[in-house]
Amino acid sequence: MNISLDFQPGQIVSLEHGDKYLYAEVIQIIVSRQVCWVRPLLLATYTKEPPLITDLRDASDLLWPINLFRPALDTEVITLFSQVLAKEPKNEPDSDAKQQLHQFIHQMWQTYQEGVGSRE
Repeated sequence: MNISLDFQPGQIVSLEHGDKYLYAEVIQIIVSRQVCWVRPLLLATYTKEPPLITDLRDASDLLWPINLFRPALDTEVITLFSQVLAKEPKNEPDSDAKQQLHQFIHQMWQTYQEGVGSRE
């Protein structure tokens, strides 16, 4: 059994692509479609220390293939979340943050599609 199927609502999961990590909260698992409905929380870019953190709490939810997620470890997210949660959410959507999320998702999807195509 895939460990991803054991995700629970409220659990924090991660998608990784290169030096970027998207952390999101699980809303629901749709087992029949093998997708996970998640709410993005933050995007961490590890090109330097400390990592660049983008607050995504106002971003749109995602439906994404469940097998691409992994559980986020407490030790990796506590300091990241403390930086984001210390700030009040903005009243207006942050277009730069949404653009960064869109770019990350686009790159991740291209990589996923290339992997699927190579298995066929």
